[in-house]
Amino acid sequence: MNDAIMNILHRITLGSLIAGGLFVLPASCQEPVAERQPIPVSEDSTFLTGTFFLVRHGESFPGYDTTLTPDGQCQAGALARLLRDSAIDKIYFTHFKRAIDTADSLRLALRTDTVFYNADSSGESLLYELTRHNDWGKRILVIGHRPALLPILRSLKATPPVDSVPENAYDELFTVYKKGNTVSCNVKIF
Repeated sequence: MNDAIMNILHRITLGSLIAGGLFVLPASCQEPVAERQPIPVSEDSTFLTGTFFLVRHGESFPGYDTTLTPDGQCQAGALARLLRDSAIDKIYFTHFKRAIDTADSLRLALRTDTVFYNADSSGESLLYELTRHNDWGKRILVIGHRPALLPILRSLKATPPVDSVPENAYDELFTVYKKGNTVSCNVKIF
């Protein structure tokens, strides 16, 4: 073999030994590793900010995972008409058919991206997905279920404007505005 090939093989072998941890360079030959500095959350940070529209899914047939009734489809249409000019960036909903059906009209009309979140009693799954998808600071529609709406509002640090969501209430739209430490929440019947 000629010297050029031998030199290349020597470099490859030495590089493999170093990369595999079998050969350690003396400390004086190693590049210093920069210490990671935490990034403080400042007032202009978008983390934990945004506009959130929260609504219960439309009326559905009895059962665990059912579709919308004709009235529920009308409620979903009314929601779509109400929010069509709201500049929704993304729609979050659970894996249940009734939540997906409620989102469909608006999703198709706006050609908006969607994300599933797990229905839970604390709102943590929604916060996790918002963070994972880098959706803080955006305008988000959340379609949820009656038992979870108020806990989701609380997880967003909003004070719910009502004490409970009635069993037959499918037409309440909660809007949460979050900027820095300022949070406001209101409810609108549609």
